[in-house]
Amino acid sequence: MAGGLVVFVCTGNVCRSPMAEYLLRAHPALGPGWDVCSAGLAAGFGIPASREAVDVMREKGIDISAHSSRPLSNELVVAAELVVVMTSDHSRMMDLLYPEAMDKVRMLKSFDAKATGQDLRDPIGMSHDVYRAIRNEIEQALPGLLAHLKNGTVER
Repeated sequence: MAGGLVVFVCTGNVCRSPMAEYLLRAHPALGPGWDVCSAGLAAGFGIPASREAVDVMREKGIDISAHSSRPLSNELVVAAELVVVMTSDHSRMMDLLYPEAMDKVRMLKSFDAKATGQDLRDPIGMSHDVYRAIRNEIEQALPGLLAHLKNGTVER
């Protein structure tokens, strides 16, 4: 694939999906022509990233303090080349809301051959250590995701 839009989706768009968005944006292997954003299936507009997410991303030299949540929209789904969800519940919800888009929906951990389990748990309200672990799980999936963007292949 030469480029397009990657949309990361979680529940509230204040923890997992913004961390994934900013980690992919900052990755040196992300080729030109790719746009990256995030949204939530149950998100409101304008809520900042959680303090813990901001803190653990800052440890990686990435500032997400300007992040502002937004709900997933039909326009984003239609525009996306790839929609990356965090859990099997998110995937089921996508199938209910956007069945015509399921060919471009993937679970984040499906890009990590060494991942245990499919779901990336929600760290909201948990410790910095939990957020750090979630951030690390996201990072572990990025090489596979980047290979998918480069090769345009979907392995399910």
